[in-house]
Amino acid sequence: MFSVSDFDYEFPPDLIAQHPQGERDHSRLLHLDRVSGAVTHRGFREFPGLLRPDDVLVLNASRVLKARLRGTRENGREAEVLLVRPDSDDTWVAMVHPGGKLKRGRTVTFGNQGQLEIVEVLGGGLRRARLTGMTWAELMARFGAVPLPPYIHRDPTDDDAVRYQTVYGHVDGSVAAPTAGLHFTPELLESITASGVRVVEVLLHVGPGTFKPVVVEDVSRHVMHAEWYSVPRATADVVNDARRSGKRVWAVGTTVARVLETVASDGAVRAADGWTKLFIRPPFEFCIVDGLLTNFHLPKSTLLMLACAFGGFDHVMNAYGEAVSQRYRLYSYGDAMAIA
Repeated sequence: MFSVSDFDYEFPPDLIAQHPQGERDHSRLLHLDRVSGAVTHRGFREFPGLLRPDDVLVLNASRVLKARLRGTRENGREAEVLLVRPDSDDTWVAMVHPGGKLKRGRTVTFGNQGQLEIVEVLGGGLRRARLTGMTWAELMARFGAVPLPPYIHRDPTDDDAVRYQTVYGHVDGSVAAPTAGLHFTPELLESITASGVRVVEVLLHVGPGTFKPVVVEDVSRHVMHAEWYSVPRATADVVNDARRSGKRVWAVGTTVARVLETVASDGAVRAADGWTKLFIRPPFEFCIVDGLLTNFHLPKSTLLMLACAFGGFDHVMNAYGEAVSQRYRLYSYGDAMAIA
């Protein structure tokens, strides 16, 4: 049985990437052989060389909302709102700051038109809010910014509105980027497709729970936040054809891995929409995913636990030690890791 402390590792804080570096595909790529544990250092432009003709590469089509909003409380002081997901009756679930002040009935004003009212206090630091004076889309367009992760210690810029999105995302809904996909350029994807790799999409709207630390020592007691997913019939057909013919299925990111394993049954996937709270950790047995492209993740995080479940605990933790010693850049704007 694993404890949360097993998933800790040390690193110099200056390895946390605060900005994107160069072009998207200029990042480094650590390749981990999940059988032998061997580590190879590459550039991300070499990633297509790890793929075989008729492999399937599965992308997450979700885009990041401009969900970070700053407005004014009744007393004139600033409030921050992070929109999480739409709810019933034209309300949204949101996280707010200062949470102790923004109780039911309190309001946050944006400009001289939009007013957000807290209509219900939910568990886990969440609120349900109603907006008057403008639409939610207008609110995000006029006052919203992409919600950079808490370990990026700066305000978002116009550049982040582009770089904190994948080039292929087209369905708004996430509050954090599916970061493994940030390394792709249109040209790189075209070269992958031209090589015979089949590229398909699923959807998982990333919620704020992706940054939620595991605070219980017994990791089996950790509860994941639910996130919305969708697997189209066309994607399920391609993935199932690959499984039947012995071809590999690559998940671009932990989000894709969770979706595919959520809808897995008897070695195949089904087309489905719904909410997933699947928590993948050792010794989880993967049914669908044969290769995983991911970034480097926070210590004691569910994302690191998923990587360890896929690549093997010792292999992945040793690879993280190697990445730190070789000064790979970490987290959302950092370098990538391919496990296969």
